[in-house]
Amino acid sequence: MSATGFAQLPEPPYYAVIFSSQRTPGDNGYDEMADRMVDLAHTQPGFLGIESTRGEDGFGITVAYFDSTENIAKWKANAEHRQAQAMGHRMWYQHFELRIAKVERAYGMGRPAAG
Repeated sequence: MSATGFAQLPEPPYYAVIFSSQRTPGDNGYDEMADRMVDLAHTQPGFLGIESTRGEDGFGITVAYFDSTENIAKWKANAEHRQAQAMGHRMWYQHFELRIAKVERAYGMGRPAAG
């Protein structure tokens, strides 16, 4: 991620793995594992970037970007990631949804910093 929280991405097409979740109460090691998963994702083939946010109510959205569905499948199959998924199912998530979308067009806007 950049300093602003926005991933620096190439021109489309690429893929977005959209993970929406509602956390269970308490940390129970979640923050440490979440940080580890971001670090691990950065080492995966085809990983392009990540954007993530979580509200005080525990609802969060993380979008990880990859260059291909094959590399998304490799990320899903990563042994350490599989362990984190199992822990999430068992204790960290009350509910979650995962969606994979192909990004065909992307644009944005930024204002210069005040100063």
